[in-house]
Amino acid sequence: MTLLQETAGWLLDPANWQGPGGIPVRLLEHLAVSGISLAIALAIALPAGLFIGHTRRGVSLAVNLANVGRAIPSLALIGIVVPIGQAIDPDLGFKVYPTLVAMAVLAMPPILVNAYAGVAEVDRDLVEAARGMGFAERQILGRVEIPLALPVILGGIRSAAVQVVATATLGAIFGFGGLGRFVKDGVDRRDDGQLFGGVVLVALLALAIEGSLALAQRRAQRRSRVTTIAERTEEPGPASVALET
Repeated sequence: MTLLQETAGWLLDPANWQGPGGIPVRLLEHLAVSGISLAIALAIALPAGLFIGHTRRGVSLAVNLANVGRAIPSLALIGIVVPIGQAIDPDLGFKVYPTLVAMAVLAMPPILVNAYAGVAEVDRDLVEAARGMGFAERQILGRVEIPLALPVILGGIRSAAVQVVATATLGAIFGFGGLGRFVKDGVDRRDDGQLFGGVVLVALLALAIEGSLALAQRRAQRRSRVTTIAERTEEPGPASVALET
């Protein structure tokens, strides 16, 4: 039996789609921990990136931290988090928490950098026009900069989401379930069908998320272009004069 046949046979076996260790349950586990870790990363990195892009403060520090975060291997970061978790609570180390923390940390750099870059690249004429109309700084950020920077911001979220889904697979080494459990169990049992079946499932999930966010990013790009054109073709006035200069 070829590897392709073994993989297809495992994926099509009804027994692998049932029970607490079946594909649907493992998929939900994978999505849950990926979604939570991405939400944590967004809650921390997105506001920081928007603030840096709007104020131009802390740019060097943010870029350096992002580069350091990108340089740390995923498996090494999980391995660092596990003993820390065990030191806090002996029962904490080999659970979902190391994977969750590691994925959140790894997701922050692309979100931070793209949020900063997206806001920083917004046309300064539009920003100054908004100030001339009496907009407060929060209004400028929320009504001018973020809508125009949204395609770039979504690009960072897209990159982070795919990375998170891939990293969650490594969590099986440290006791977490998810789709990575199929890969680990396949290696342990020398079951090539299960091993590559798990790989196929992770790849399909990553491609689905990548495609969905790519579509959202393209839609945001079209809206951003429409918004920019509308801003630049307004009736002459205090704001539009500033836009045209």
